[in-house]
Amino acid sequence: MPRRPTYLWDYELDEVQFADLLSGRATLGRLDREWATARLLEYASYREIIRLLGYRGLVERWPLVRKRVRSPGRRRGFDFLVEWLTAHHPEKL
Repeated sequence: MPRRPTYLWDYELDEVQFADLLSGRATLGRLDREWATARLLEYASYREIIRLLGYRGLVERWPLVRKRVRSPGRRRGFDFLVEWLTAHHPEKL
């Protein structure tokens, strides 16, 4: 049985369903790729974010979901990371 990630504490979704949302292969009502990306960026660990999105996915999706991430600290951190990756490590993208 697939486990439920801690960042989905309030949803009845498992890892497989979340991966389908995150990849755009599925939508469940208002839950879609953008929602899954914002949820991941707001609540998951850095290691989990990079594992699921990769640096390229993070840089590509950040402008689309930035407004949905409520934590000012997370927004500042991802603003910095996206700018830094783009300027200093384009080979990772």
